[in-house]
Amino acid sequence: MTSNLKAFIHFSPPSIGEEEITEVIDTLRSDWITTGPKVRRFEEEFSSFTGAPEALAVNSGTDAMMVGLAALGIGPGDEVITTPMTFCSTVHVIEHLGARPVLVDVEPDTLNIDPQLVERAITPNTRAIMPVHLYGHPCEMDSVMEIARQNNLFVVEDAAHALPAHYKGRMIGTIGTMTAFSFYATKNLTTAEGGMLTGDSILINRARLWSLHGMSRDAYKRYSAEGSWYYEVVLPGFKCNMTDIQASLGLQQLKKLPAFQTRRREVVQAYNEAFQGIPELEIPVERPEVESSWHLYVVRLNLDRLSIDRARYIEELKARNIGTSVHFIPIHLHPYYRDKYGYLPEDIPIAYGNYKRIVTLPLHPRLSEEDVARIIGAVKEVSAVFRRRKMWRMSSEQSKKLRRS
Repeated sequence: MTSNLKAFIHFSPPSIGEEEITEVIDTLRSDWITTGPKVRRFEEEFSSFTGAPEALAVNSGTDAMMVGLAALGIGPGDEVITTPMTFCSTVHVIEHLGARPVLVDVEPDTLNIDPQLVERAITPNTRAIMPVHLYGHPCEMDSVMEIARQNNLFVVEDAAHALPAHYKGRMIGTIGTMTAFSFYATKNLTTAEGGMLTGDSILINRARLWSLHGMSRDAYKRYSAEGSWYYEVVLPGFKCNMTDIQASLGLQQLKKLPAFQTRRREVVQAYNEAFQGIPELEIPVERPEVESSWHLYVVRLNLDRLSIDRARYIEELKARNIGTSVHFIPIHLHPYYRDKYGYLPEDIPIAYGNYKRIVTLPLHPRLSEEDVARIIGAVKEVSAVFRRRKMWRMSSEQSKKLRRS
């Protein structure tokens, strides 16, 4: 093993510049640091960017999913079909509302939810489908939407990874009933913590009530010059509002997003070209009808060609100062869901089998050409050093024949 003494390369740090810092300082010097005019401006600019009719800014992608499902009336006795290949928050929000998450397996190439299995999982209690655009690659939305139409179901997209992804020319955020985005620190656009929900005006206004205690007037309207002290609580709502400090970051990040994406694609192209000939690796796909946001670059190890397991592979990259992660541990393997619903690992075989061999490599706009070269070099080195060599064993009779010849 060759150790690399150069700086550690993190797999996804935020890209924050002076523009974001200046915008935040402007907010701190203003009269509004919580939900105020910059949040509303961010909502409007995000809606315009995606082409969505309306947008609601909240404190996280989890909150976006939560208020979206609540606005649709999802609750006890309902079932929501989703994927095990996601972060736990996707399924937690279903549980929080008292509904039952129904997990179905994924497609072998994209690891996105399999529409055929969605259709088979529908029962009289099914109310919604929650597809997750895993790693930024859009799901097969035509099939999902047709299944939803035929069965009178809502579609709430988890697009935490999928800004700005496109499906058949349409930007994610404009297809399903509602779409939830995340602006966590590692995301393509960050507000440190934060999220956005898109949908039609009626649903977004309903979700807005759920997002701030169920009050009929939000704080900005109540305490601004045109507002009133009077409000009514019409729902047992949550506390999910975004602050103007968060929105300040978002306003500047949204301007930079196209340039961020250009750099991401350059890195992806370099990875693809370098890794496609390595037999120990399977590189990610991008179907021709989609444009991935390339939030994550996830390779799959061909473990039958390696003499080490995934954990050791990650340790070897770490020893070379390359940061990695695993996205994700499937939901049905976590003790809470495993025990509550009685899942065995093999019950969802494609998700389980692929989980054991996925590794997330660094992908972000701050990667330099030297960084990319170091990552590629490290991956190639680890793959070559731990390449499984075929061991040819001769029978005793074959050995005798060889000696006689």
